[in-house]
Amino acid sequence: MRIILGVTGCIAAYKAAILLRLLCESGADVVPVMTKSAHQFLGKLTLEKLSGHKVISDLFEDHTPKIKHIDLARNSDLLAVVPATANILAKFANGIADDFLTTLYISTTTPIVVAPAMNVEMWRHPATQNNLRILAQRGVTIIQPDSGYLACGEVGLGRLAKTEIIVQNIFESLKSSKQLEGLKVLVTAGPTVEDIDPVRFLSNRSSGKMGFALAEEAQKRGARVTLVSGPTYLPSPTTRHIQVRSAKQMEEAVLDRFKDNHITIMAAAVADFTPAQPENKKIKKQKLPNMLVLNKTNDILYALGRHKQNDQTLIGFAAETEDLPKFGLKKLKQKRLDLIFVNDVSKKDRGFSSTQNQVLCLDRLGHQTQSSLLPKPDIARFVWDQIQHFRQNLEPSNLKSTLSS
Repeated sequence: MRIILGVTGCIAAYKAAILLRLLCESGADVVPVMTKSAHQFLGKLTLEKLSGHKVISDLFEDHTPKIKHIDLARNSDLLAVVPATANILAKFANGIADDFLTTLYISTTTPIVVAPAMNVEMWRHPATQNNLRILAQRGVTIIQPDSGYLACGEVGLGRLAKTEIIVQNIFESLKSSKQLEGLKVLVTAGPTVEDIDPVRFLSNRSSGKMGFALAEEAQKRGARVTLVSGPTYLPSPTTRHIQVRSAKQMEEAVLDRFKDNHITIMAAAVADFTPAQPENKKIKKQKLPNMLVLNKTNDILYALGRHKQNDQTLIGFAAETEDLPKFGLKKLKQKRLDLIFVNDVSKKDRGFSSTQNQVLCLDRLGHQTQSSLLPKPDIARFVWDQIQHFRQNLEPSNLKSTLSS
């Protein structure tokens, strides 16, 4: 287990040495990385003696054929930045890569943990809080600072969290990163677009944010993820990304891949209707029909429920406006699902187009669990926690990994 420990310029930098020692004593191989300002607070010799590795600071000091920050990012299990200053948080959030640590961050696909430490007003500043929200939405684990006596002489929030708490968070992140290792996961996301003509179409308000967050979280937990999505403007969280447009295209893409995956999550908002006769040329306004003839689209999730094998887990999402347990349970049974996550789309602060959501989880074993109102990356973690808990409660014989490779 290899952990990269990033240390930034803060009075709390000396605590990084204590953290490094504890991580090494727990069996971790720790590679220290320091920003130039961190050297003003902590000597590199201390970290080198404790870790057995040379401290890396300069982006251009290495002259080997390998690109150091890429090689280190690909051959580590976690990046922890302790302490994390307001400056480094701002750079991480805005993609600024002007030294080794920031370039390493933007190259890292493994779990990332940051433990901020700064003056209370710096912590409270809207810019810092906004940067923290951005990082949290990307799945970065943020260890909240403690309240207490600060180096500036003030008392307030901003003191580096206790070392034991940081160690605990690091190992929890490492544990979660391996939970889906060896499993193949299929996730659908976004809306479908049903063309009326080359200009006009029918669609819905789905942004794809929830499905993309689910795919990203599954990948962080070690799964091999395939994402099938309708049109969105989101950056892809996986290289196995199949982009479709219509409900028919999504149906074909999902049915072709379903049998090869252990877990399938249908988070896409697939259109219920499609124009019966879409036109190849734009319909002139004067010739627009008063009534548009529509056909029902196929229920993809219903079809998957009929094809599901014992070693597969099938999960649905449902958007409702009332009586979530009643309608969620009805869909769970009708579509032969293992779990369903129901959200109330009648509320403006969650669901479609929002950055946050709240879901009710129902499973076929009779359990119900309600999440809090959380950012969608946090909801994705909640969803995967529920899926893994469900799978652990089933008989092992039903979860054998017998799918084709």
